[in-house]
Amino acid sequence: MFQRRRLLLGILIVMSDTSGSNSYIELAADIVSAYVSNNSVPASDLPSLISEVHSALLRVTSGAVVPTVETPKPAVPAKKSVTNDFLVCLEDGRKFKSLKRHLRTQYNMSPDEYREKWGLAPDYPMVAPNYAKARSNLAKQMGLGQQRRRA
Repeated sequence: MFQRRRLLLGILIVMSDTSGSNSYIELAADIVSAYVSNNSVPASDLPSLISEVHSALLRVTSGAVVPTVETPKPAVPAKKSVTNDFLVCLEDGRKFKSLKRHLRTQYNMSPDEYREKWGLAPDYPMVAPNYAKARSNLAKQMGLGQQRRRA
């Protein structure tokens, strides 16, 4: 435990700039050490974890509120979200034949807002292709969309 803390402290000292205080470095080392002792963290991720904790401590103590804009990450890649039988919602990764109702009820989002949020093309489908084709065939069989005959 002590060797791990010394290693983390050494990494922090190397990473810190001249404006960083030793108390923040030690505090960051303690926080990261406690986190690593209870969680599995790859060695390659340690420097970034330490840096994030240290910069978070500096931000919190400086009193300056800097809003962090986190770019949303889709549950699946956009290219893999459209299949013939279903669409995968980029918000939660669930499969649907039609996304419009799900987006409105779960996220209060219109199809245009969804497309804009995820950077999708304006012609991105909201209904699975096979489902749209089946509904179209059903409507044609029922005679929908044709002029009414006069009696």
